[in-house]
Amino acid sequence: MICYTPWLLACCLLLLLYSVRLRSGWSHGHGPRSYPVIGCLVAFYQNRFRLLDWYTELLAASPTQTIVVDRLGARRTVVTANPVNVEHILKGNFGNYPKGKPFTDILGDLLGTGIFNVDGELWYAQRKLVSHEFSARALRELEFAVLEDEARDRLVPALGLAAARGDAVDMQDLLRRFSFDVICRVSLGVDPGCLDAALPAPRLAAAFDAAAGIIARRGAAPVAAVWKAKRALDLGSERRLREEIRVIHEAVMDLIRTRKKERALVNGGDGRRSDLLSRMIECGYPDEAIRDMVISFIMAGRDTTSSALTWFFWLLTRHRDVEREVLREIAGGASHAAGGQGKMRVLHAALCETMRLYPPVAWDSKHAAAGDVLPDGTRVERGDRVTYFQYGMGRMESIWGANAADFSLQRWLSLPEDTSPPAAVAGVSPFKYPVFQAGPRTCLGKEMAFVQMKFVASTVLRRFELAPVDEGRVPVFLPLMTAHMAGGLNVMVRSRGDQITAAAAAAGSTPVAAAGAPN
Repeated sequence: MICYTPWLLACCLLLLLYSVRLRSGWSHGHGPRSYPVIGCLVAFYQNRFRLLDWYTELLAASPTQTIVVDRLGARRTVVTANPVNVEHILKGNFGNYPKGKPFTDILGDLLGTGIFNVDGELWYAQRKLVSHEFSARALRELEFAVLEDEARDRLVPALGLAAARGDAVDMQDLLRRFSFDVICRVSLGVDPGCLDAALPAPRLAAAFDAAAGIIARRGAAPVAAVWKAKRALDLGSERRLREEIRVIHEAVMDLIRTRKKERALVNGGDGRRSDLLSRMIECGYPDEAIRDMVISFIMAGRDTTSSALTWFFWLLTRHRDVEREVLREIAGGASHAAGGQGKMRVLHAALCETMRLYPPVAWDSKHAAAGDVLPDGTRVERGDRVTYFQYGMGRMESIWGANAADFSLQRWLSLPEDTSPPAAVAGVSPFKYPVFQAGPRTCLGKEMAFVQMKFVASTVLRRFELAPVDEGRVPVFLPLMTAHMAGGLNVMVRSRGDQITAAAAAAGSTPVAAAGAPN
């Protein structure tokens, strides 16, 4: 009889849960229907293949645009799309919302103590250093030179060859390889040659791809104890991650040692380099600190701009009227050099609108250091995961109006033109549009990202027309560490020849109207 006791207890528990479910469930504030013990596990499982849209629907239905998610195996999570809450989290009570140990545990093996994986004084010291370096003229000039070289010698020839042969090309893959070459040349001072068809695929790029994929799966794991156990036992994907991280760390440390030898030989003379790694060596930082810093920036910059550009080019194939407006602006006399597209308001608006609907990072989470109450009245407990949801915010009618689902440049072009830097989003609060974060952790690379996106967009559109291989396909948005387009963006490439000016002029001067965006 004793051996049946556990089974009887389990059956009683299941019957209790079932009866509770029949009595309309048990809720904890706004959010998915939850039950004792299992929380919202049932609803989570039912929506596991459409989590982004599910969360968006829940947030839109909530009077505060905030929900509380309790689920067996996961910490209590507060998810918000309320700009007032976002400002409180990212600025008003900034000190109470660090990234937190659950986040740093996931990325720590790869990023170490780099700026994107630390909090407190260590973060502040690195932020101060990097802010100074990013404002340095030499680093900006290096980025401009690298962009022009990569476009002239690799990107344009690759697209030209595809156009001449009538071959399909995956723009997402092409843009990712272009971005990796650029970020490595600016951060490390080395050219991996990812976009060079004559060279073998670089081992470093493959290591970054594999490591990023495994770490993304860590973050998505229902129970963190599973991947932590695999790491402790050196099994499966965690063993592969350790091997890939070793490749990355050794490659960067070898570069640091080589660069120090070069610096000793030139003794501070005319051989001084402008890349981020060399500049940090000059500042006297320890080797491991330099390694962690540059790896952090490669991880941040390798896929974000390529993700935004992939969705930008796809949206233009669905909204040819917007493409004609952008072409007309490109033909209107803007400089062809990198950094010369700063005043292109239509192109800027199209990129901003793309990232509103398809942000490179779908959500960002902090962990409460102490209990708190958000401005909308939502209670936060110590240790709670607190997430602001960029993907959902871009679709909230309470933020963007009844046409929030539309791809409309007018929401940007109707704003007054100001005198702020080109990378600023004129007239739009960063807490309403936190694509580049906001507050003290605002992305330091925002201006550089806009420079790269505008240069690549104008370079490609000036020369080529892109047409999806499958015109009827609506791609799936994959929220990995950086968002991707499932299956890539396969397009046919056609050369525009000398017809860009005539084609742009044919669009006339009528402002771009709102266009229905595919869901």
